[in-house]
Amino acid sequence: MARGGQQSLARETARRIFGTKRLAVGAIVAVALSLTACSTSSSPSAGPAGGAPAPRPVAQVSISPSPGSGINPTTPVVVQAVHGKLTTVTVTNASKGNTVAGALSPDGAKWTSTEDLAYGASYRVVADATGTDGKTVTQQSTLTTVSPAAQAFPALTPAPPAPGLTFGVGQIIGVSFDHKVTDRAAAENALTVTTTPSQPGSWHWIDDRTLHYRPPSYWQPGTTVKLDAKLYGVNLGSGVYGKTDRSATYHIHDSWIAKADGATDQMQIVHNGAVVGTMPISMGKDATPTHSGPHVISDKQQQVVMDSCTYGVCPPSPKAYKSTEFWAERISNDGEFVHENPASVGAQGSTNVSHGCINLNPQNAQIFFNEFGLGDVVEAVNTPGGPLPIYDTYGDWELNWTQWQAGSALHH
Repeated sequence: MARGGQQSLARETARRIFGTKRLAVGAIVAVALSLTACSTSSSPSAGPAGGAPAPRPVAQVSISPSPGSGINPTTPVVVQAVHGKLTTVTVTNASKGNTVAGALSPDGAKWTSTEDLAYGASYRVVADATGTDGKTVTQQSTLTTVSPAAQAFPALTPAPPAPGLTFGVGQIIGVSFDHKVTDRAAAENALTVTTTPSQPGSWHWIDDRTLHYRPPSYWQPGTTVKLDAKLYGVNLGSGVYGKTDRSATYHIHDSWIAKADGATDQMQIVHNGAVVGTMPISMGKDATPTHSGPHVISDKQQQVVMDSCTYGVCPPSPKAYKSTEFWAERISNDGEFVHENPASVGAQGSTNVSHGCINLNPQNAQIFFNEFGLGDVVEAVNTPGGPLPIYDTYGDWELNWTQWQAGSALHH
């Protein structure tokens, strides 16, 4: 081969060899760049734009009610944490040093007091929370509760009964305050009566301190009556607040109703709607007549001293008397009882000679005493005495249902 041809072939061979090496090197560089880019974009330490991570939020703590005075003591204290969890919450009575009980929610973000505060007291609230940033934040507040002008205690009628004690179908439920109530609606709204089986009922104000509750007619035998008086923290008007909450449960037994007739001088004994006996009686004479209408037994004693001075008739009045009687059951505070009176046995069944009581012979008095008890009813008819006053213990049944409801502050 000529010298020129050999040189040309050598140059072509060299071009192919070195050209292939440059291509391989370029491919390697490209792959390396590609791997470097993937590694950078997946780094967990970088922010959204490849910068530093976002800071975690600090815990925020709120306390309610807001700091101040005049807070109702039944208002719960609530402490809440956002972006963190509560670690410590204390609510302390500033003067007494005792702490208020409370409960923390499962997630640790909310604390709520579980007991009422006291009237006229200042409380210091201190709450610590740890934020998602791991730092502790403290929040404080001072709360002062309302100071009543007076606190009214609610006495229940009847008093909460001993286990096993039951009442008759005429039993009246009542609440009596030891201070005047000017906001009657507030008082009624704080009282709940639950009956089983369910029966309608209404409150009626006897005076400015006392209200009674009854259904349209006598209770159904076997009824359970539960009274809940949630009066603590309730403004009863003129700065008078309820002193405490109270409750009681009453059980109504069989229906026992005595029907005393002043015209025939006989008294029927009615058990659950059926007449089971009749007793001769002597009722109040014309000068001291027995009140007419339904009476309810409010007390019973095997022996009692009856003194007319207890209702204002004292010696030297010719109407005054004082004697010991047996098997006595009170049916009014006006001196009326159903009781034994051996001295009037000759008049029983024919003439009314008593001072207003219903007299029975010794045998019938004991039978009546054994069958009738608290809340049972004695209805008196054909007597010149006027209706038993509504304020006289349990004169409540003298009013019809419309009249009774009119005495409620919630039925106007």
